[in-house]
Amino acid sequence: MIRLPHRDGFYELRPSKIIALAKNYAEHAREMGMEVPEKPIIFLKPPSSLIGPGEPIILPRMSKRVDHEVELAVIMGKKAKRVPKEKAMDYVLGYTILLDITARDLQAEAIERGLPWSIAKGFDTFAPVGPRVVDRRELNIDDLEIGLKVNGKIRQLGRTSQMLFKVPELIEYISSVMTLQPGDIIATGTPPGIGPLRHGDKVEAWIEGIGTVDFEVLREDSILC
Repeated sequence: MIRLPHRDGFYELRPSKIIALAKNYAEHAREMGMEVPEKPIIFLKPPSSLIGPGEPIILPRMSKRVDHEVELAVIMGKKAKRVPKEKAMDYVLGYTILLDITARDLQAEAIERGLPWSIAKGFDTFAPVGPRVVDRRELNIDDLEIGLKVNGKIRQLGRTSQMLFKVPELIEYISSVMTLQPGDIIATGTPPGIGPLRHGDKVEAWIEGIGTVDFEVLREDSILC
């Protein structure tokens, strides 16, 4: 459970699932050497991968390349099943920032072998969130700057208007497949500029209107006794 500041004090993030989007920015699809999708591509991250501000991103020993991906996260406020896009935003509680941390080498191996990406996306600490939850009524998400720095240098910079599939479309599509529960998180995809993280890095991610959140990066071996 992660507690983030909210207009009413604090909001406790307890998602039953985290649904993430692959290739929802055309330039990111191209930098990965993949075609731009014709419909949303979704995958799941476990709730156990969530961490909040002040907790470190841990680089697992199993991977030799771990990448950052900054994303707008949509938090569901009501149970949603087969919701049309025209009514989709009525089911949203608010927004925060989520980093879809990815063991890129393990993902590449899984893709090559035709296997799921679960391991590459699912390590503990692979879904950092923060700095707060912004109520959907307080923020228009149609065209916000989204970016990420590592050690003060910009790696990713884009705008939410560049999403291939907008939030109402995503809720309509996902809720036609699986029921969305209150507190569930939809991570809406990342702009181009993904890159590796190393021990000791300082990551700064931001979205206009939500704020900035920072995370330290540590190698797993460095925190084990």
